[in-house]
Amino acid sequence: MEKLLSVNQIKTEFKTEKGSVTSVDDVSFDLKEGETICLVGESGCGKSVTSLSIMQLLEKNGKVTEGTIEFNGRNLLDLSENEMRKIRGNTISMIFQEPMTSLNPVLTIGDQLSESIRLHMGYSKKQAKDYSIEMLKKVGIPRAEEIIDDYPHRLSGGMRQRVMIAMALSCKPKLLIADEPTTALDVTIQAQILKLMKQLRKESKTSIILITHDLGVVAEMADKVAVMYAGQVVEETDVFTLFDNPKHPYTLGLMKSIPHITNPDDMRLDSIPGSVPSLHNMPKGCRFYDRCPFAMDRCLEEQPKLKPIKDRQSHSIRCFLYDQKNHRAGGTTIKKEVRT
Repeated sequence: MEKLLSVNQIKTEFKTEKGSVTSVDDVSFDLKEGETICLVGESGCGKSVTSLSIMQLLEKNGKVTEGTIEFNGRNLLDLSENEMRKIRGNTISMIFQEPMTSLNPVLTIGDQLSESIRLHMGYSKKQAKDYSIEMLKKVGIPRAEEIIDDYPHRLSGGMRQRVMIAMALSCKPKLLIADEPTTALDVTIQAQILKLMKQLRKESKTSIILITHDLGVVAEMADKVAVMYAGQVVEETDVFTLFDNPKHPYTLGLMKSIPHITNPDDMRLDSIPGSVPSLHNMPKGCRFYDRCPFAMDRCLEEQPKLKPIKDRQSHSIRCFLYDQKNHRAGGTTIKKEVRT
C-alpha cells in the first residue's frame, strides 16, 4: 500500500495577547490507503489542532509554521484556499466534535447535505435529495424523508452528530478525519456508526484519522495509534503492540487507568498525578517530566526526539529510557515526589 498522507514534523502556532503559543510541535505520522490511525491523549494535547492543521481550517490567528503535510503527493500547505475548497468535503472529509456549531442554523438539513453532493458529485437537485435521504438512513436517522426538511435546532445533539457523519461520508472521501465522532451517541448508534466507517474503509479504501478518548473504540477501529501529550506524539505503534506492550511512561499511565471486567469491585483505578503543562510555559526538557515516575537528570534539560526502538522500526518512542546513549551512560533516575 502506498502512503496517502504524510504529516512531517509540523508545528502549529497561535498568536495571542501573551505572545505566540505552540499548540502542536514536531508531529509526524504516515497513513496508507485504507488504513486507520487513532490519535489519543488527554484533552488539550493537540489532537484536534493536528486535524484542523491538515484540513487548513485553523482560526485566523493560527498557522502551520514548520513541516509539510503531503496528501496524494501534494503538500497541502502550498495550496491556495480555492484549491483546498475543492479537496475539503470531497477527497478529505471531517466529522467535527461539536455538531451544533458546524451546521448552519438557517438552512435545512437537506440543503446542507445536498450542497456538497451536488458540488463534488455532479448530481441533479432531485438526485442529491434522494441520495441525502439514503445517507441519513445509513447513519440511523428515522423518518429521514421528513427530517431532511427540518432545521438543525429541531434535532437532538445525537441526531445532529449523525447528520454531520452523513455529510462527511456522502462523497466517499479518500481520507476521513473523525474528531470524537460518537461522543454524543448511545452505544447502539455508536456501534452502527463504527460499522459504517469500517464499511467505507473496506469498500472505498478510505483512510481514517480517528480522534478519541475511548480506548475501546481504539481497539476496535485502529491499525495503528499515535499517543499525544502536550502537543507532541510520544509513542506510535500498531494497535496490538500498544495494548500488549506499551513503552512510554504516559502510555503506561493511560493503560493502567482503564477499568477491566476482571478487576474486583472495590479496586481503585490508577491515575496519572499532576496536570498537563501550560502552552504558555512549556518546560525546556521532556514535557512529561513533572508527572513521570522514571524521570532522569537528562529529562530536565534535554527534549527527547521521537525515535524508533532498536529492532522495532514500527514502534517509535519519545523517551530517553529507550535511548541507546542513555543505556550506555546508565542514566540516573531521580527519586522524587511528583509535583502537582
